[in-house]
Amino acid sequence: MNRAVVLLSGGLDSATVLAMALEQGFECYSVSFDYGQRHRCELEASRKVAEALGVSEHKVLKLGLTDIGGSALTDDDIAVPDFDDPLKEAQSQVPVTYVPARNTVFLSLALGWAEVLGARDIFIGANIVDYSNYPDCRPEYLKAFEDMANLATRAGVEGDLFRIRAPLLNLTKSEIISEGFRLGLDYGMTVSCYQADEYGAACGVCDSCCYRRKGFLEAGVDDPTTYRIAV
Repeated sequence: MNRAVVLLSGGLDSATVLAMALEQGFECYSVSFDYGQRHRCELEASRKVAEALGVSEHKVLKLGLTDIGGSALTDDDIAVPDFDDPLKEAQSQVPVTYVPARNTVFLSLALGWAEVLGARDIFIGANIVDYSNYPDCRPEYLKAFEDMANLATRAGVEGDLFRIRAPLLNLTKSEIISEGFRLGLDYGMTVSCYQADEYGAACGVCDSCCYRRKGFLEAGVDDPTTYRIAV
């Protein structure tokens, strides 16, 4: 059985990716990152998902991204905007919830573990359809990272090539949710909110909450999320 490393944040998308990788027959090793994020309760969600789906091993790696800040997720002085915040029109196309170089750091560490494990497939829940403004979720970025991985590793230069897999890349949120339901995934375990409380209750007003709520509505299935603010 081929091994794969799966980036598992504890959110809806990454949980779906893990379920998809398992269905494809991969022996999965999941990795999450404690990087000082505002919504640290997602780490407990990642543990629950990893245990429920039966990964071979789950790691939580600690990083100090708050030391550089620059994001609403890692700097308490930068507010997480509401989905309908009129000030968003004046913001850069890249949202303030973008964490500088986050996917590059995460994928690099996943790559290192994959090389140690003898895994050649790395799964990530990147998506460009419903929320396409993160520069490190674009297909050209993922292809560039894959090329770099095969230039910068012993496995790669020896011809044992890595593959960066992003199966959700062109799916809408409702399509992702429908796929998860087909696979029997319990989305009640997952946390997507950028400012969820310590119990995992979602704010109900940030971008991530609004896309999640809309996805369940369009998929025509019950939303198990606890929202602190009902809309």
